Amino acid sequence: MLAVLCPGQGSQKPGFLTPWLELPGAEARLRHWSALAGVDLVHLGADADADEIRDTARTQPLLVAAALLAAEHLPMQDVALTAGHSVGELGAAALAGALPADAAITLAGVRGREMAAACALEPTGMAAVLGGDPDEVLAAIEGHGLHAANRNGTGQVVAAGAVAGLEKLTAEPPAQARVIRLQVAGAFHTPYMAPAEAALATVAADVTTADPTRILLSNLDGTAVRQGAEMLQRLVRQVTAPVRWDLCMATLADLGVTGVIELPPAGTLAGLVKRELKGPGLPEIVTLNTPDKLPAARDLIARVAGGQA
Repeated sequence: MLAVLCPGQGSQKPGFLTPWLELPGAEARLRHWSALAGVDLVHLGADADADEIRDTARTQPLLVAAALLAAEHLPMQDVALTAGHSVGELGAAALAGALPADAAITLAGVRGREMAAACALEPTGMAAVLGGDPDEVLAAIEGHGLHAANRNGTGQVVAAGAVAGLEKLTAEPPAQARVIRLQVAGAFHTPYMAPAEAALATVAADVTTADPTRILLSNLDGTAVRQGAEMLQRLVRQVTAPVRWDLCMATLADLGVTGVIELPPAGTLAGLVKRELKGPGLPEIVTLNTPDKLPAARDLIARVAGGQA
């Protein structure tokens, strides 16, 4: 079984879409999506600096557009499963057939703008907690009035909430753990994002969904969602709910996934998969950062579909 993964915020790099713009029709497609997202995706993907693409309102539609653009050059009919991390779920839902691509871009634009606005309401942030006993880490996060916003696998939990709580967690880390403050605008995937969830729900109410044509995993609990309407509800809810990427990876292992392609900007999710599914069960992985990796990605899809990998 082959899985295509769509990365989330923080994976972007300046100029990462430049080589993709050389493909026929790529710039025109991004111009069309730019109108839907309310940002210049061509500029952001090719010319913007790190600070500009760190802006939540710009980054989120850019990441969804990048994944969808690259996937257009893959034989997706032979892909069995899609999943995305955080905003990457919008791309994964579109690739699974649950949402039209245009709707995924529109929702990403709204999501990014509204989450950026919610971040401005009060000082919040996020911090990665690396290592330590899992129960002690979660207890420490809760004890400082914070939320476990992302559980990205063994030994990697992201805490989110008020800046004061994050400062206390950094000063008093759990035993055998390191706390690293993240350069993000606010406390994503926590109740602080409630205004953004409400705004996204209003726009999502007008989106037409379809039932996925392949396995589509949800960040909420790592399970496969079989109805498009349910997935859309989960996508809206995910703005304030924790990202359980650890459970998504557990499902990849349970399903016996043997091949993984991470769409651009690739590397983050591939790294998590390598750490979590290490050993004989590690899938073959292609990080599809540039078009010159398309032959390797297509070859992997063909071999997995043919039962050779």
